[in-house]
Amino acid sequence: MTEAILLVGGKGTRLRPLTVHTPKPMVPAAGVPFLTHQLARARAAGVDHIVLATSYLAEVFEPHFGDGSALGLHLEYVTEKEPLGTGGALRNVAGRLRSGPDEPVLVFNGDILTGLDIRALVDTHESTGADVSLHLTKVTDPRAYGLVPTDDTGRVLAFLEKPQTPEEIVTDQINAGAYVFRRSVLDTIPAGRPVSVERETFPGLLAAGAHLQGMVDSTYWLDLGTPAAFVRGSADLVMGRAPSPAVPGRRGDRLILPTARVAPDAKLTGGTVVGEGAFVAEGARVCGSTILPGAVIEPGAVVTDSLIGSRARVGERSVLSGAVIGDGAVVGADNELRDGVRVWCDARIPAGSVRFSSDQ
Repeated sequence: MTEAILLVGGKGTRLRPLTVHTPKPMVPAAGVPFLTHQLARARAAGVDHIVLATSYLAEVFEPHFGDGSALGLHLEYVTEKEPLGTGGALRNVAGRLRSGPDEPVLVFNGDILTGLDIRALVDTHESTGADVSLHLTKVTDPRAYGLVPTDDTGRVLAFLEKPQTPEEIVTDQINAGAYVFRRSVLDTIPAGRPVSVERETFPGLLAAGAHLQGMVDSTYWLDLGTPAAFVRGSADLVMGRAPSPAVPGRRGDRLILPTARVAPDAKLTGGTVVGEGAFVAEGARVCGSTILPGAVIEPGAVVTDSLIGSRARVGERSVLSGAVIGDGAVVGADNELRDGVRVWCDARIPAGSVRFSSDQ
């Protein structure tokens, strides 16, 4: 197997304001755009030609990755004029593939961090003679996901929408967002209109008698669709809980990029990343957080499980937990921002304006 398609066209609305200026796959995780980790893992599995299906802020990708040669890859870019959904995006880029009709093509979603054994998925696909093979993972609470029951041989039996009652939970296996397609199957997807591979293509193939094979791989898996998940994924990469050959430094409690500055008495823990040109001042404490390039954490600030956007500033003694601060925003001194708060790009919060506890 030498080819793959990466679906990177989504708007990343659940991640805003991080994705106001940056497409979701290009938001830094563990010091590099998240997409870098996916490309590096595909290359390590033997892939050398990848087509990126782009749409939202499509102009950002090629200037950064170029032809892919720096990663040992050949990259091509196809931009959708109108959003086509996951299946429509696959059909839209299929013409750039070089594989023969029966050869395997790997497909990744651009927002999944996973330790999937890619070669094992391809081997399963080839040994079973499947038309499409799906990476499945087991979750404790499957209510938020589509369920994919299989028989004893791993053959897919059905695709079930998110269960509404306990009786509908017939399996803990869910679609984990990585597939291997027989090349010819991609050409059966309708062209020129939106198609959901999960809701239309896969159920349609199953109804037509196609062989869809599931492979359960319960290694690390995380959907990075929310700010909290994205921050956790970045920290897990830094600490080595999630595998990637693209982390630019040693695994450990923190990752400080080369031009970042950190005061000697500042404390960084929990997989914190301090990006290029960022500054963490004296007495600051940062745990499990991502500080993007050019951001400033002022003296005595406490930042936990948060993402601080490029060129943003967190004022002295401010306490942030589970917060997202947009690019260029300023949080003045002595503020207290709690779980779920999102401060928009270039916003200004005056000193002492937001509290969840007494100021005494």
